[in-house]
Amino acid sequence: MARAAQAASVTATRDDYRDAGVDTDTADEGLALLTRRIAATWPPAGAPGAVKLPIGYFANVVEVHGHGIAISTDGVGSKTMIASMLGKYDTVGIDCVAMNVNDVVCVGATPVSLVDYIAVDKADAAMLDAIAVGLTEGARLAGVSISGGETAQLPDIVNGFDLAGTAIGHVALDRIVVGADVRAGDAVIGIASNGVHSNGFSLARHVFLKEQQVALSHRYSDLDATLGEELLRPTHIYVKEALDLIAAMPVKALAHITSDGFLNLTRVKAEAGYVLDALPETPPIFSLIRRLGEVDDSNMFAVFNMGIGFAAVVAEADAERAVAIAQRHGKRAWRIGHATADPARRVHLPQHGLVGQGKHFRRG
Repeated sequence: MARAAQAASVTATRDDYRDAGVDTDTADEGLALLTRRIAATWPPAGAPGAVKLPIGYFANVVEVHGHGIAISTDGVGSKTMIASMLGKYDTVGIDCVAMNVNDVVCVGATPVSLVDYIAVDKADAAMLDAIAVGLTEGARLAGVSISGGETAQLPDIVNGFDLAGTAIGHVALDRIVVGADVRAGDAVIGIASNGVHSNGFSLARHVFLKEQQVALSHRYSDLDATLGEELLRPTHIYVKEALDLIAAMPVKALAHITSDGFLNLTRVKAEAGYVLDALPETPPIFSLIRRLGEVDDSNMFAVFNMGIGFAAVVAEADAERAVAIAQRHGKRAWRIGHATADPARRVHLPQHGLVGQGKHFRRG
């Protein structure tokens, strides 16, 4: 009993993600400095290339001769390390596409094309071909082309490989979705994830490979696959259901649930918070990380998607229809909560006794 109580106290106060090597607070401080400098490059309103949104949304939109061009860039992160350890490279390309197109569609844009960037310590034709298999499959699922890219051999910088991409899309300038119309009582629709997706791998690797020292071939009874197979499940692509939602109803906001978890819902223009009081059961992979790593829920929900990979905010009257649209695309979906009027932009998770704000959840 004494040991259990001590462990609970430690996990409630430590920052597991920082312990695993990722300091999100310091990264945000650096991002704020970077943002102030790059905003100085923006053309004046009405000029070609005028930037339509402040930095902080999932993607931005630039105006080109009266048209809105959405753009976003992201990478697969340290999930590539799992691919390298297994020698299996044919799914991470899907992750690369997903991480970008899922962000572009959040501003109401239709993704149209992507360019990729692959950095390797040494060129391996079979590995590059396998990565291309995933990229092309991701492009097919998202309905986009891959119009180019870059492959760089950087033996003095890269150990293994890194994979990132940049996607563009188009959106009418008067149809950009930024969450300006979110109101108290609006329904939050959650669409299921496909496991860990492409965020939180530093913590996942820390728990399984460093603390537990298990092989990726290990099969936990909680999982229906080996640990490696589970971690490499490709990120779901939500473009088709998101575009169908936009076509069918006034969508108030869209959110790609990545790092920061449900706190991504607060990346809207309206002063809104959320009460997520109907979350589905947490998938087994997250329960394993929580239990084996003695990771507190406050850290789990700030790092992982916890089973919901994408969310839409719609009027309560449209909630049932929104769930049905998502399910038609073969993904599970639920009404998981509602919006609140909250200038502090807090996310309440009453099932777990948590309140989130900014980048962190706390007990409350």
